[in-house]
Amino acid sequence: MTSPRFISLAAALLVAGTLTACSSGPGMRMGMGGPGQTTMARMDMHMGSMRQAHEKMMAAKTPEERQRLAAEHMKSMHEGMQMMDRARDMPADPEARHQMMEKRMEMMQAMMKMMMDQMPAVPAAPAK
Repeated sequence: MTSPRFISLAAALLVAGTLTACSSGPGMRMGMGGPGQTTMARMDMHMGSMRQAHEKMMAAKTPEERQRLAAEHMKSMHEGMQMMDRARDMPADPEARHQMMEKRMEMMQAMMKMMMDQMPAVPAAPAK
């Protein structure tokens, strides 16, 4: 189970990452080292691996397996946060900059949904 304290911390980190990206000045480069691979392509690949880890965790049959897979999933999400942190150098081109911000938001939303999926179900409030 994920504690409410962890969820609050994760949400704060995601918001801080977004605000940092929004306040960064004009960027220099879009690639992050791989031959011909852009930051956005790397983010897409990482989101795919995070989703796979999440699906495996949600399909776990035993609490032990789920806990092991949850640790792997958490590691993947930490790597995603590091990737977004490294992607702060935004391209100078306004269209490319917009696309990068969209990709970061997509990644953050996916992480938040995955964390919420790990939380226990909250019963609905009775209708009045």
